[in-house]
Amino acid sequence: MIRRRLRLSLSVATVWRLMKRHGWSWQAPARRALERDEYAVELWKKEVWPRV
Repeated sequence: MIRRRLRLSLSVATVWRLMKRHGWSWQAPARRALERDEYAVELWKKEVWPRV
């Protein structure tokens, strides 16, 4: 995505350092939110995700 959007070629280590510098993490949540609306998630996947 970085290469496509910014026309830059960065190594995985560089991307990791940039993410860390900004307080972001590559880690995924350990569990799903109790409030998760499965219908809304599926709708988003079908309608929004293809446009992204």
